[in-house]
Amino acid sequence: MTVLVAGTVEVKAEDRAKALADATALMAETRSQKGCQHYVWSADPTSDTRIYVYENWDSSEDLSAHLAGPFYAKMLGVLGSYDVSNVEVSKFKIALEEPVYDPEGKPRGDFFTG
Repeated sequence: MTVLVAGTVEVKAEDRAKALADATALMAETRSQKGCQHYVWSADPTSDTRIYVYENWDSSEDLSAHLAGPFYAKMLGVLGSYDVSNVEVSKFKIALEEPVYDPEGKPRGDFFTG
């Protein structure tokens, strides 16, 4: 079962670029963990303070291992060195995954493969 982690955190505008730079190597290292398909923090171009968090894990066990491991602890250390606020990050169990575009290339909001 795929698990997605998605949300936002806020940091002071003057700190955002440095916070993301400080986390870059750690993001790359985290992607080497078992079950990690995607792991990224990115700046919201419509806000000077918002950072989007996106993670894709193969299973809740893989996410649990990450949360109990050194990469997550290091990430907390990075965040702890900045004035973080408005943390809104959730996890989601994914029951079905499909492409947005059907075989004819039409974008679809419904689930069409079954």
